[in-house]
Amino acid sequence: MRISHLRKVLAGAVLLAAFAFAPAAVAGDTVAFDSSYAAGTIVIKTGERKLYYVTGQGQAIRYPIAVGMPGREWTGTNTVARKEVNPTWQPPAAVRADKPGLPSLIPPGPSNPLGPRAMVLAWGEYAIHGTNKRSSIGTRASYGCIRMYNEHVVELFDRVSVGTPVVVLR
Repeated sequence: MRISHLRKVLAGAVLLAAFAFAPAAVAGDTVAFDSSYAAGTIVIKTGERKLYYVTGQGQAIRYPIAVGMPGREWTGTNTVARKEVNPTWQPPAAVRADKPGLPSLIPPGPSNPLGPRAMVLAWGEYAIHGTNKRSSIGTRASYGCIRMYNEHVVELFDRVSVGTPVVVLR
């Protein structure tokens, strides 16, 4: 009985230590940035797989992201057209063609690839959103959307307004 209890305590301590030392996504880092962009602009550098929220005076908050997979990348200027909390996902035609078994709507929750927030861009096809695939951050994984860690997209969502300019560069 004692050895069994000791093993449980030891296993719990090991598990607690693993969580304590596991790398966690930290809030966006404030970094020096191109002062030609107006404060409040989102600049996405797909080659770096980073999103920058310009705060002004030559600074921005930097976040790691996932970008479009090869053949799904895009560049250009856009704006945030709509903000959604706990969005429902309607898979676009390109996704449904590759994954015909997907339901037509995926409600909010752990199976929803948009995560807890989405900022839909004016073109309507793409969004900046969270993810249910944390391991995709830092890769070329999406159909053109910009994926963020869920805690980062919540932070950015609170800073951004409808009409915020979005500049996507290589």
